[in-house]
Amino acid sequence: MGHTRRKPAEERCSETGLLQPESSGRGKQVHVLGQGQFKAGERTEKVRGRESVQEEHFLYQEERRVKANDREYNEKFQYASNCITTSKYNIITFLPVNLFEQFQEVANTYFLFLLILQLIPQVSSLSWFTTIVPLALVLSITAIKDATDDYFRHKSDNQVNNRQSQVLIHGSIQKEKWMNVRVGDIIKLENNQFVAADLLLLSSSEPHGLCYIETAELDGETNMKVRQSVSVTCELGDTNNLATFNGEVVCEPPNNKLDRFCGTLYWKDKKYPLTNQNVLLRGCVLRNTEFCYGLVIFAGPDTKLMQNSGRTKFKRTSIDRLMNTLVLWIFCFLVCMGVILAVGNAVWEREVGSLFQRYLPWDPPVDSFLFSAFLSFWSYVIILNTVVPISLYVSVEVIRLGHSYFINWDRQMFCYLCNTAAEARTTTLNEELGQVEYIFSDKTGTLTQNIMTFNKCSINGQTYGELVYKAQSPDEAALVTAARNFGFVFRSRTPGTISTIEMGRPVTYALLAILDFNNIRKRMSVIVRSPEGRIRLYCKGADTMLLERLHRVTSEYAADGLRTLALAYRDLSEEQWEAWSESQRSARKPPTLLGATAIEDKLQEGVPETIAVLSLANIKVWVLTGDKQETAVNIGYSCKMLTDDMAEVFIISGNTVQCVRQELRAARQRMVELSQSRDEGKEIFAEACFLTTDSRGSGNVDGTEAEKQEQLPNSPMGPAPPLNLVENISGEFGLVINGHSLAHALEADMETEFVSTACACKAVICCRMTPLQKAQVVELIKKHKRAVTLAVGDGANDISMIKSAHIGVGISGQEGNQAVLASDYSFSQFRFLQRLLLVHGRWSYLRMCRFLCYFFYKNFAFTMVHFWLGFFCGFSAQTVYDQYFITLYNIVYTSLPVLAMGIFDQDVPDERSLEFPKLYEPGQLNLLFNKKEFFICIAQGIYTSVVLFFVPYAVLSDATQSSGEPLADYQTFAVTTATALVIVVSVQIALDTGYWTIINHMCIWGSLGLYFSIMFALHSQTLFKIFPKQFHFVGSAQSTLLQPVVWLTIALATAICIVPVLTFRFLKLDLRPQLSDTVRYTQLVRQKKRKLAGRGAAGHWRGASTMSEGRLGARSGSRRSGYAFAHQEGFGELITSGKNMRLSSLMLGSFGSKHSSSWIDTLRRKKHPHTPPSTSGDCSPAPSSISASAPPLSNSSSMMGGSQDTPIDEETGAATSATLSTETNGAPLLYLTAQRPPQPQRGATQTPLQDGPSAWELCRSPVWMEELCILHQ
Repeated sequence: MGHTRRKPAEERCSETGLLQPESSGRGKQVHVLGQGQFKAGERTEKVRGRESVQEEHFLYQEERRVKANDREYNEKFQYASNCITTSKYNIITFLPVNLFEQFQEVANTYFLFLLILQLIPQVSSLSWFTTIVPLALVLSITAIKDATDDYFRHKSDNQVNNRQSQVLIHGSIQKEKWMNVRVGDIIKLENNQFVAADLLLLSSSEPHGLCYIETAELDGETNMKVRQSVSVTCELGDTNNLATFNGEVVCEPPNNKLDRFCGTLYWKDKKYPLTNQNVLLRGCVLRNTEFCYGLVIFAGPDTKLMQNSGRTKFKRTSIDRLMNTLVLWIFCFLVCMGVILAVGNAVWEREVGSLFQRYLPWDPPVDSFLFSAFLSFWSYVIILNTVVPISLYVSVEVIRLGHSYFINWDRQMFCYLCNTAAEARTTTLNEELGQVEYIFSDKTGTLTQNIMTFNKCSINGQTYGELVYKAQSPDEAALVTAARNFGFVFRSRTPGTISTIEMGRPVTYALLAILDFNNIRKRMSVIVRSPEGRIRLYCKGADTMLLERLHRVTSEYAADGLRTLALAYRDLSEEQWEAWSESQRSARKPPTLLGATAIEDKLQEGVPETIAVLSLANIKVWVLTGDKQETAVNIGYSCKMLTDDMAEVFIISGNTVQCVRQELRAARQRMVELSQSRDEGKEIFAEACFLTTDSRGSGNVDGTEAEKQEQLPNSPMGPAPPLNLVENISGEFGLVINGHSLAHALEADMETEFVSTACACKAVICCRMTPLQKAQVVELIKKHKRAVTLAVGDGANDISMIKSAHIGVGISGQEGNQAVLASDYSFSQFRFLQRLLLVHGRWSYLRMCRFLCYFFYKNFAFTMVHFWLGFFCGFSAQTVYDQYFITLYNIVYTSLPVLAMGIFDQDVPDERSLEFPKLYEPGQLNLLFNKKEFFICIAQGIYTSVVLFFVPYAVLSDATQSSGEPLADYQTFAVTTATALVIVVSVQIALDTGYWTIINHMCIWGSLGLYFSIMFALHSQTLFKIFPKQFHFVGSAQSTLLQPVVWLTIALATAICIVPVLTFRFLKLDLRPQLSDTVRYTQLVRQKKRKLAGRGAAGHWRGASTMSEGRLGARSGSRRSGYAFAHQEGFGELITSGKNMRLSSLMLGSFGSKHSSSWIDTLRRKKHPHTPPSTSGDCSPAPSSISASAPPLSNSSSMMGGSQDTPIDEETGAATSATLSTETNGAPLLYLTAQRPPQPQRGATQTPLQDGPSAWELCRSPVWMEELCILHQ
């Protein structure tokens, strides 16, 4: 009775659905294959009389046979070695394989085709090196990058493969490298060592062959697990006995099921069933066990760890997809130009060229104007091929690599506590970080610390606690410690007994059965027999799975954000035990409640502030957790996802599809009603304040609101609100849905209902979710919303979600490194996410967009000059520039400046990016680089090419040198045009550069100087003497650039190209400034004020600021909000619109708030038809950056002569009212109002604002007042 009866392996495997007995009565035999496979239907000798078994998921039968201490026997099956290889190349295969891979790119194959064309004399008018040099450079850079990546893979492989392992060879323990371990070897593991391969546990230093392992690297679980050897081998602890062990294992083939293993051990004419409890998997760590021995079953790529690694899904950014489309369009444009010029050649040769046949005959094999046109087409394809930029892809990769290093080097994302830096594990997704709209986050270990603290417990309705105890399994450890303090001490455990000391008396319980925890049962039970013979079942598990009478206790604990477990027991009679041991059903009758435990998992530092800032950036955060609803909701309030300021939080808990559908529709109907009443309240308030709405409109108070009113149904009880009403929902709503309800919501006919409701909410929390459901939710949003998604988690159960999202982020926390290994980016704290997105992501997107715009512009400006020349040279495929300039233009003269801009450029500093989260929105809407921006760049490039060709052509055609000789020669025109081109594109990139570094200066002006140096060198007598056939135009560059008219021509062309651009940008800056323009201008104002303050002009302000800050800032619980105006399309419409903007209680009112709300929200609704208007349109500085940018405070200054003094309620710390007005002509009215601080949120930890001036004090500051005044004038 000391042990539970164990079923044969065949029966247990049949229960799991893995292996089933052969159904045929003929007794099919099996055939032994070279790889250990057994194929059905072929008769050979019977293997030890065992019946064939069938694998459900394979078309043929397959199993593995391993014999201990017999390498010769095992090698005939050709099992995989224990060597791990993740690298792609070796020294011999690198060059051919890498080139083969690179020519899979269409662009590289296209240029290889051009190179072949250039080798045909009748086709090409350019030398072959004009294409082979750029192509070779691109292939070389890519090859170097691939070789570097593969080197690090080799290095990682060698580090793992060369680990030392102790292997039993010829009766003695010898040290072997991991890669030399073979299937069938017996290896020795010592405490805290990693398991080298998948092992069958034979024996250990613990009694009865027990050992303890940690599986965090496999499944993310940090609690230790128990493994036990088969009873017949547990005594083989001596090397001599192990050396004579010759047992044979027949088991399942390699697979990725971590929680399943079926096999049989045959030894001494007996068979012993094997389960997952007898196996140690590679990647586990031996804990609390001095040593153990194991038989290698699976090695290397066959291990379950490697079987689970799989291939990471290749992710491409939206810019990549757009860029491929644009390159295809450019290629079509190239073909069209070639066709036009070929037709022109045919016409010219027939109409004009025929007149010169006596003097200029066709070169063989040309015999007609049609064949001449055919060759001309291919010649122009070669000449104009630079519109399809060969260096585009490699330049993009270099820029992305630089951005990745910036992430790795960011000290503000380094966690000193755990000595972990942020890591960009991919280089292909950096700019996508600047376009995220949805974040899907795990809770435990991601938002929380995953360091469990035993908080309190309840026994018979009486709460005891505040115990403080931290451990890997806090509930068990805390209870055992508490019991020890009361005289009940746990001493030891064997497979069949548990020994304790109870009030000084040793007591040993017989362990009859263990019912392990799993995700379905959500509880764990043990059945023990006391020395008196009493049988009792003890159960520990989720409160929702035990008794309804626990609801009162657990709801109190869960409301405090605590993880709740319930404890219960039940006495069993001998008859019940006997019956249960046969049926395993009788013991599931209602037990007697013992009590419940409450475990606290605290939030990580900075989580509420991070979520608040991300929300202001119009990023929606969804929490996908396996925790119960009460705990998840409380965490939602604690981290400021859910707030008391929300209009309503909807709970979806239906148990059927119909119930879930009704709840979702009711939620949408309620949103429409609340949005209607909110909009009506705004209109009433506007009328009460005598504010009128101008017919032109500047924001959301134009015809949109009236349309909403007309569209609202007369009856609020309609079955489902029309979709156009859901699109225009305004307000803050939250949604909480349970796992069982979500299962119904994810059904095919319910997807639209769920998405339309959830996406109208500001925050969504999904509870009691499985890992598969997490991935399904991510895929659902990717399917129905054209939005970039990001998933962040820390455990192995988050891997599917991380791989499903566009961007996966792993938190290196307490649950191992599996999430990190599967992620694209990793760091140790959730708060670093705001810097990753708002700084690095936004910068990467901005830089990549500016790089692409400029790249296409400069290439079209360079190439289209050849097109215009075709109409003046008889369509003869003559080039404007010499072949050396064509070769060096993209790889020398213009490559470094655009790379420097793409790597280092900024529009605003990182502090301002965090301070003004609204700066993030253009990336979400793809505003900086899209098809429209592409055509604008192309148009500018074509315009530049027209100027660069026709201005020198017109001027030089009648110009003369100082000696009276004409300047109208080919080489003078080529030098003039090329020099003007290099100067124009250099000035253009100088205008496009928003952040100057010494590297930018060196690249731009250095490239310009390099151009003149190379040009003079190519036209020098030295090269002519060495290569007389290659360099014909000796001294032409020097003589050309000595002519004043040439420099006047270059200056005129530059002015005509650049002046319109400057004019357009100045007008745009004045009439329709971007938010980044406003932020930069305000920064200049701040710097000016600081200089004045440094001269002593603001001494009094500082004193007043310190005094007021000490008086008002002492109340950490008070929160104030302000109202302020900002602008976007001029200020007249803003002033007459009468709109005020409400800020969240955490944030500061700012001049830039409504900068882009009107037009950005319009674009957002066009892009996402189901997305409500932004309710956080104000560009509020982030809480963490308020103090850093706070100007001095003055209590006596005024704006335009108006007084600012406002009474403050000392009890509540809230301003009652404040009005600033002006009587001057054209000056705006500026209203500043403050509200009383909201009540503390339920269950939320009060987070005081940062030290420094409060929002109200900043609004009263003269610096801000003057900035606002300047901006609105």
